[in-house]
Amino acid sequence: QVQVVESGGGLVQPGGSLRLSCAASGSIFSMYNMGWYRQAPGKQRELVADILSGGMTTYADSVKGRFTISRDNAKNTVSLQMNSLKPEDTAVYYCNAAGRTMTTTFNSWGQGTQVTVSS
Repeated sequence: QVQVVESGGGLVQPGGSLRLSCAASGSIFSMYNMGWYRQAPGKQRELVADILSGGMTTYADSVKGRFTISRDNAKNTVSLQMNSLKPEDTAVYYCNAAGRTMTTTFNSWGQGTQVTVSS
């Protein structure tokens, strides 16, 4: 099994910054996508940013220019630097990791970390 653990959420004022980190561990043979999703109260979970092993990134339009995703392939970690935060960024942020073990594919989620943007 592959475990995914996030860290770095918290309370920040509008305009502030936070950095989220995520580490995947277990019987990982190859990691494909690593990404961040978020879910605000009463809303569906949505993609925030995604990064492939070769470095290609995808961002939600709402975070382009403010958030930056990066990963360390050797350590199976991914980070999300969030700048110029807005109240509408408030949500539970989930890390996702997809790849394969020696025997099967996996698509694993972390437990989520709360990000609250409020004055």
